[in-house]
Amino acid sequence: MQTSSQQVIEFEKFRWIDLTNPSKQELKEFAGIHELDWNLVLDSLQPGHLPKMERLDKYTFIILRSYTAPKGERITRHGELSNKIAFFLNENRLITVHRKAFHFLQIERRDYDHPQQLFLDIAYQMILSFGEPVEAQSELIDRFERNLFLKSDGQIPLEELYFQKIKARIGKKLLTLTQSVMSQVNVREKYQTQLQNLRDELTHSLLLYEEILDDAHTLLNTYLSITSKRSNDVMKVLTIFSAFFLPLTFIVGIYGMNFEHMPELKWVNGYYYSLLLMAIIGLVIYLWFRRMRIL
Repeated sequence: MQTSSQQVIEFEKFRWIDLTNPSKQELKEFAGIHELDWNLVLDSLQPGHLPKMERLDKYTFIILRSYTAPKGERITRHGELSNKIAFFLNENRLITVHRKAFHFLQIERRDYDHPQQLFLDIAYQMILSFGEPVEAQSELIDRFERNLFLKSDGQIPLEELYFQKIKARIGKKLLTLTQSVMSQVNVREKYQTQLQNLRDELTHSLLLYEEILDDAHTLLNTYLSITSKRSNDVMKVLTIFSAFFLPLTFIVGIYGMNFEHMPELKWVNGYYYSLLLMAIIGLVIYLWFRRMRIL
């Protein structure tokens, strides 16, 4: 189990305090020392809290989520897909609170001029964490599509497609909320380019998620249509066979009753006449099917 830790990094013009996996009591004491609103501090403790932003007199409070799900994991909730970091940001201090340890929080640079610059760097890494998984997911959906249209069996794993749809839907929801948060963020003029790069990366991943959802929906409908067509083709073949053999079976049934007073049973060539009649009926049915373009 991960233990709580706190690191304080002094930059030239501001301080960054990073709090990892604190207990409720530790967080309460921390909130009192740094004059943080307790209700917002509680939000930073809730594991499933979605991205949000609130502006207060002394600082801006922001929650963002980073993609942390293992590769191939079947996801059904956003808490399984991602973990969050809570930010308390003002002009001379940045405070980050989180449960999980993140590798991108091991900051080696010491030339940050302002808390906004550091916040944007961390936020950018959090958004980048969605990039590789969504690219891999897009490639998987493309592979499903190729299997459906190019392979002879045309089979796709419906269960896996279902979980991919859920994962894409959750990812899109999180990035849409993140996009809403980042659209409200105001930074100094010198950091506008950095903020725009972040928004561009966010938009790129969001568009990929939308494309995955559309493709998954189309794949599912196409697969069901193809399956239905195959079933109809089977029924068509069975119907054609039935159309050929039903009248022939009728003839066989009549002359298989063995009544004593059936004059045809006394015919010397009756067997050959019945075969000829069945052949003519089969030929007529075949010609009719060809005329109707059924065959």
